[in-house]
Amino acid sequence: MPPITHTVWSQWPDLVVPEGFERLSPSNFPLESSDLSKISIYIPPYMTGVEYLEPTKKMTNLKILQVPNAGYESALPYIREGMLLCNARGVHNASTAELAVGMAIAMKRGFPDFIRAQDQGLWSHERMGSLNDSTVGIIGAGSIGQTLISFLKPYDVDIKTFSRSGQNDAFTMDRLDEFLPTFDILFLIIPLNSESKHLINARRLALLKDSAILINVARGKVVDTDALVAELIKGRIRAALDVTDPEPLPADHPLWRAPNVMITPHVGGDSEAFEKRGKRFMESQLQRIASGMDPLNIIETVAL
Repeated sequence: MPPITHTVWSQWPDLVVPEGFERLSPSNFPLESSDLSKISIYIPPYMTGVEYLEPTKKMTNLKILQVPNAGYESALPYIREGMLLCNARGVHNASTAELAVGMAIAMKRGFPDFIRAQDQGLWSHERMGSLNDSTVGIIGAGSIGQTLISFLKPYDVDIKTFSRSGQNDAFTMDRLDEFLPTFDILFLIIPLNSESKHLINARRLALLKDSAILINVARGKVVDTDALVAELIKGRIRAALDVTDPEPLPADHPLWRAPNVMITPHVGGDSEAFEKRGKRFMESQLQRIASGMDPLNIIETVAL
């Protein structure tokens, strides 16, 4: 039997690991009562946040922190010398882009209004908008943004994308303000960092055309929430939000009661598709490591 080269903890008790890798999970190695120093590769459970990042402080031999989501900002404070941080870029592309398109159709075709009318037993026929013939902006030209573009292609829409680098035929961010007044729908699919925090502020919200729809499937702090609430109350624009700031959104927060908004509780990547795609990605990642290759999606390295 080959010696153990890595000890992997994940949420999946049936995760297929390479020969020489030890597999741990909640079923045989509960984090609350086990010696965490033996874990060298840690895959926190999906959608658990800081609660499952805190145990890394006791993982004294941890070499790779592999978060199961695309966003990684909450994991950055837990990286220390000699560790790699990797994200799951690509795993959530289809689910997140699917939700974004669904939100656009829902807001354009008036689904929230029709559902409220249904709750009251009202046959409230009204001509609504259409996703077709819309001018669309997408801030974020990474893998989810590219998937969103492919999902929008069957519709008759004019798409412009924006990113810091300008790769993938995107405009650079310095052109954003120039185009904001032209968009019927603006999608946010951009990582949260010091540059993107409150990227959509009061000034940029004011640049949006009347009846424009803001769709945020990125991070809540990309948008200035107070400025958005003020704009929604005016009734000039609409919004569909899968993420908010703060999050979870407190029950008494004014964003819940603002008009012209639809809110989903951060479910963009958390669909039935995650289990199969997430596990498949993690297994391929472990195979790369076993083969002596660098893992995919390295976010930050701290040299020994």
